[in-house]
Amino acid sequence: MDEQRARGGSPQWWRHGPAWWDRWEGREPRWPWRSTVLVTAFVLAGTNFAAHGQGERAELDLFARALLLVAGGLLLWRKRYPVAVVFGTAAAVMVYLGAGYPFGPVLFTVALACFSAIVAGHRRAAWAAMGMLWAGHVLVAHWLFRWLPPSGDSAASWGEEIVVATWVVAIAAVAELFRARREQWARERTERAEAARRRADEERLRIARELHDVLAHSISVINVQAGVGLALLDTDPEQARTALTTIKDQSKEALGEVRQVLDTLRTPGDAPRAPAPGLDRLPELVEQAASAGLTVDVEGEPPSLAPGTDLAAFRIVQEALTNVVRHSGSRHARVRLAREAGALRLRVDDDGPATWDDAGGSGNGLAGMRERAAALDGTIEAGPRADGGFRVLAVLPLTASAGASPGPTQEDR
Repeated sequence: MDEQRARGGSPQWWRHGPAWWDRWEGREPRWPWRSTVLVTAFVLAGTNFAAHGQGERAELDLFARALLLVAGGLLLWRKRYPVAVVFGTAAAVMVYLGAGYPFGPVLFTVALACFSAIVAGHRRAAWAAMGMLWAGHVLVAHWLFRWLPPSGDSAASWGEEIVVATWVVAIAAVAELFRARREQWARERTERAEAARRRADEERLRIARELHDVLAHSISVINVQAGVGLALLDTDPEQARTALTTIKDQSKEALGEVRQVLDTLRTPGDAPRAPAPGLDRLPELVEQAASAGLTVDVEGEPPSLAPGTDLAAFRIVQEALTNVVRHSGSRHARVRLAREAGALRLRVDDDGPATWDDAGGSGNGLAGMRERAAALDGTIEAGPRADGGFRVLAVLPLTASAGASPGPTQEDR
């Protein structure tokens, strides 16, 4: 889209700034040696050439060349002291013209100083310096010429003054336009940097969320099975062996999912090697919960879901069952899936009681579930049931809204 606009309108560098602009913006103002030397040399050579056709003007002497050097040399400080430079060059040029020296490119120094001052934000100073120079030129050309060199000079025409005034206004207008563009470039750079930081934060929090959901569930199952194995190691070695096998399988699966998440860090932008988990893996969650001593009954069949919604639903069920294993005294949970009014109603119940006051866990998992649902324009309700136990009720739209994705959560902040 931007390329099309660039082809059909202004050049792309004018819309977004030169490619080198970002490298220099924000740094300490440099000393513009090259441009100052080039401008000063151009003014000296151009004035010396122009003087040959202006025999009626005063000859270029040492004082005239000194004024030209001062007007050009002051430009070296135009980025650090733009106000002083614009007034200094205007004063030097006014003295030069008042002394009757030949016309030439000396006015270019004032134009460049004015341009730098306006771009730096000192608009009043630039306009005042140009107004002072123009007023001084009018005064010399129409009244003081009788007493100033060269002798026998006549008054200038007012048409010439209009031309000079037009050039002054044109220079100021171009400088104002460039200043406005530079401010626009600065705003766009800031917005791009903020967008890049925001994307990095969102990706970091997304990965933190995935790691939290994977590790919390897997480590909870491993912790339960490790306790079973230790308790039965001497009295029932076969059951202890089963617990250790479960630990091995669960840790292998957790390592695989963690490796998949970390691969996205190493090769951002590449397609994942394995599909994101969804409700089609609900039987695996039931089996893992059973190995941790939790019986899970599933009612209903999951409808066809968008990938983001499918992942969010899977993680919500996973986190809810993990909380039952970790924080509930119940060994029985129920998962109910239903399609109602274009939305998936997903409910997870346990019969409690909680092993401590916060039946839903530390709060990180619940915050993650709520933000997963909110990112899809869904809702989450979680809390104790009136008849005891704990309930998690999620309502997720079957069709994700435009631009909706399981965004970052607060669970790891």
